[in-house]
Amino acid sequence: MPRRTATMLASTLVLFAFLCAGIFIKVPYSEMSPGPTVNTLGESHGEAVLQISGRTTYPTTGHLNMTTVRVTGADYDMNLVEAVYGWLSGGNIVVPHENLYPDGKTEEESTQENAEEFSQSQESAKVAALRELGIPVSARVVVASVVKDSPSEGRLHAGDVVKSVDGTPVNAPGDVAALVTRHKPGEKVVFDVIPAKEAAAAEKAHREPKGGEKVVITAGKAPDDGHAIVGIRAGTDHTFPFTIDIKLADVGGPSAGLMFALGIVDKLTPGNLTGGNFVAGTGTIDDDGKVGPIGGIQMKTIGAREAGARYFLTPADNCSSAAKNTPDGLTLVKVGTIGDAVQALKKIGKGDTAGLPQCTP
Repeated sequence: MPRRTATMLASTLVLFAFLCAGIFIKVPYSEMSPGPTVNTLGESHGEAVLQISGRTTYPTTGHLNMTTVRVTGADYDMNLVEAVYGWLSGGNIVVPHENLYPDGKTEEESTQENAEEFSQSQESAKVAALRELGIPVSARVVVASVVKDSPSEGRLHAGDVVKSVDGTPVNAPGDVAALVTRHKPGEKVVFDVIPAKEAAAAEKAHREPKGGEKVVITAGKAPDDGHAIVGIRAGTDHTFPFTIDIKLADVGGPSAGLMFALGIVDKLTPGNLTGGNFVAGTGTIDDDGKVGPIGGIQMKTIGAREAGARYFLTPADNCSSAAKNTPDGLTLVKVGTIGDAVQALKKIGKGDTAGLPQCTP
């Protein structure tokens, strides 16, 4: 066999051996890639994403697309070849597995957490949108969850409205923990609550829940420092003056909050907020309308541009990272509040884009 042929054959065999090894060598990484986008002003799976009843709504055009990121599952074992390919490709990002699934979190646990965050983001989006429009929304403290095998299990329930603790009115979720920790383990804590069933009926009827009953809980001891606990997590619920339903399946996490809020504002406002333009974006939102940062910003800008977006509403804290790899033809608009976003959309709608606050590296 000629020497050159033998060398080429040996090189091919070595390369083949490396490829085989790379397939079987597992690495602790996961992959992120651009996910689908959904127009909050439009439909998903045949039904309107935003459904409002009991209040006048107005026709809308254009796009206000929320964006998503695809990630490999918690149980997916990436091999070395896939990791290298992901690192070299321009459309995906390979990150340490623990970044997406910290503390050994399973895919089921992650899905549940994402579903809870998605539900909360919808609630906050409604509140922020209505407050931006000057429409009153009342708030109340509720039992968000009850810890299994805790003193409150079977006594308090998720959705119960907490009016007071030991006779002291409760105005914010943090008040509950502060009042409970005044006690010592073994002492009685008196809750004045409206049962979840009555609260749910009142919310459906767009009225404030009424009534109340006393529930006495014997405080337990926290395992870390021994302070008094009752085993509940307090949260906030709201009474809306009309019905707003958000219909979107197979999506999780809090990052669609801003775009849901803007879609609600557009539908409840005369005129056309986007001016028919294709705008996408992302960002968490709280009840006061503050926009927060999200993960996977580069994947979301890529997905938005591929869908046809020309403008991308970007949380201020994500601006620097997003601007490092801005897709061609996409303008990144910096927003810190829902008010910022509404003003930006008005400028885009009028074609007055010269003064838009843009992201820079």
